[in-house]
Amino acid sequence: MSHKINGKVRAGGAELVAQACAGDRSAFAALYLQHYDDVFGFLYNRTRGDRHLAEDLTQEVFLRALRRLETFNAPRSSGFTGWLMVIARNIHLDHVKSARARLEVTVGEMADGDNRDRSAELSALRELDIAEASESVAAALSVLTPYQRECIELRFLEGLSVPETAARLGKGIGATKTVQFRALQQMRSTLTAEAVAA
Repeated sequence: MSHKINGKVRAGGAELVAQACAGDRSAFAALYLQHYDDVFGFLYNRTRGDRHLAEDLTQEVFLRALRRLETFNAPRSSGFTGWLMVIARNIHLDHVKSARARLEVTVGEMADGDNRDRSAELSALRELDIAEASESVAAALSVLTPYQRECIELRFLEGLSVPETAARLGKGIGATKTVQFRALQQMRSTLTAEAVAA
């Protein structure tokens, strides 16, 4: 199966992995689209059907893979998918360990934290960062409503926090998170549809 990224038709499999390992961000974007469902499905099962957590951890898998591409060794591994699954398993184990540690935090310390929001913010930033590897992100932005587009631009182009974005939009934090979530899902659907059509 070939993928059209940045106007180029790219082959699947080993060639795409080799291009990504050589620093081609658009090749990595194609691999992201190609392997997202497998990684998400694995983590969805591991998190016992917690969709939001599985999505957060899936983004962490691809960020770690992007940072460690130079360590991928095709002859010694069970393939790129297997390599991603090893990363996914390790990230899930890290999450379980950190969740246990968080249970020991006092109620007072927990009140000061905003770890879930930060985790969601970082996951969204990672997803956008990977998507920006392809010029297709412009097309993905164009399918959003003006309100969704403004939310995404404030969050990721201007780097505002969720509360800051909510204040600029004149909406509550919960409503802003919902708009951001739906906008990112719409962008992912558009990018996936482009890859399938290519």
